Amino acid sequence: MPTFLALFWVIVGIGILVILNLKFKFHNIFSLLIAGIFIAIMEGIPINKIVSLVQQGLGSIMGHLALIIIFGAIIGKFMTESGASQQIADTVIRKCGTRFLSVGLMFIGVIFGIAMFYEVAFLIAMPLVMNIAKKADIPYMKLVIPTVVGATMGHSLFPPQPGPVALISAFDADIVQVYLYGALVLIPSLFCAGILLPRLLPGITAIALNSMISPVAEKPAHELPSFFTSIMIPLIPAILMIASSIIKPVMGMDSQAAKVCEFLGSAEISMLLATMAAIWLLGLRRGLTPDNITHCVSDAISKIANVLFVISAGGIIKQVIIDAGVGDHIVGAMSHVSMSPFIVAWIITAVIRILTGQGAVAAITSAGIVAPMIGAFNLNPALMALAVACGSNTITLMYDGGFLLFKETFGISMKDTFKTWGLLELINSVVGLISVIGLSYII
Repeated sequence: MPTFLALFWVIVGIGILVILNLKFKFHNIFSLLIAGIFIAIMEGIPINKIVSLVQQGLGSIMGHLALIIIFGAIIGKFMTESGASQQIADTVIRKCGTRFLSVGLMFIGVIFGIAMFYEVAFLIAMPLVMNIAKKADIPYMKLVIPTVVGATMGHSLFPPQPGPVALISAFDADIVQVYLYGALVLIPSLFCAGILLPRLLPGITAIALNSMISPVAEKPAHELPSFFTSIMIPLIPAILMIASSIIKPVMGMDSQAAKVCEFLGSAEISMLLATMAAIWLLGLRRGLTPDNITHCVSDAISKIANVLFVISAGGIIKQVIIDAGVGDHIVGAMSHVSMSPFIVAWIITAVIRILTGQGAVAAITSAGIVAPMIGAFNLNPALMALAVACGSNTITLMYDGGFLLFKETFGISMKDTFKTWGLLELINSVVGLISVIGLSYII
């Protein structure tokens, strides 16, 4: 099949996905399934292989990300219920003072974004931010933007979040490099979107708060877990993953110690250990009964079930694209284009994100398209993972879940949502891409 035709059917399939979502209000799961089957048929995949392809695509993502998403939701639940989130916020703000309040809130956002699913991190952080804005007598949006910038970047760039984990797996990237290079990409993005944007954005102080959101009922200081406990629990997966990647080469890749490190440093086991730590330190040791623990766990899982299945359904289109060889077509076309492969990967991911409104789905789908570029152009897999991650964290439209969550939480207009949420996402994404390209010339 000619390259232009192979790409054309992918674009048409994504267009069908958008129409089913927006015009006919189909659930994302059905839209993704129908669009995936359509692309498979039009790409010439034998009809008797399509069902197994759907199963493979759905199962590959579900098997790889289900536990990670579930554990993240449980950790977020216990951090909220125990007051650990409040302890982190109170401590950082106390240390930063009013002058560096934005920096402190970005730090909180990054930690929450790495530790929890984005919607969970947002809903936990925003009432805390409202409390802080009221106490400090600062226009709320000047503090909301830095916090959201931190959360979106932490969620998009770093494991154990589903998008980065899927990209690391698809590109066979080194997880330590993803963390190290990701930190270098993170800093300029935070500065531009979290510090400069709130200062330069006109009319930010005039954006009225018209929602029912209310500050959280704060717990007394003596009832809060310690700051060390509060901050270490969400960081356990990152610490174990990095430690594992460093220790394995030192001990010898075939040694028993390396095998243990690989086990403990896997996304699933590290998240399991963090979840067990949260249940023990933030639940049982604080007086919760086994029945209370079970209720908290069940409640956390029930709230992310829809998200889990939608992300898994995104794997259907990814698998179809891989099996149809669309990525190879793009590599062939790219050999005649004088443009950085990182820019091409970013554009592909950003377009899918804008069309589908799903960051993780965009990253997973794009991974199947751009993976062949890594070998063809001898690219660093970690940098390609970060370029795609930045593309999945770009400006969104009014049918995106993050857009609507931001708009409805504060009860602001569509115009103000584009001016705040839209701009911070676009700046995040573009500055992140520029940083990746800059690193590619150094590394």
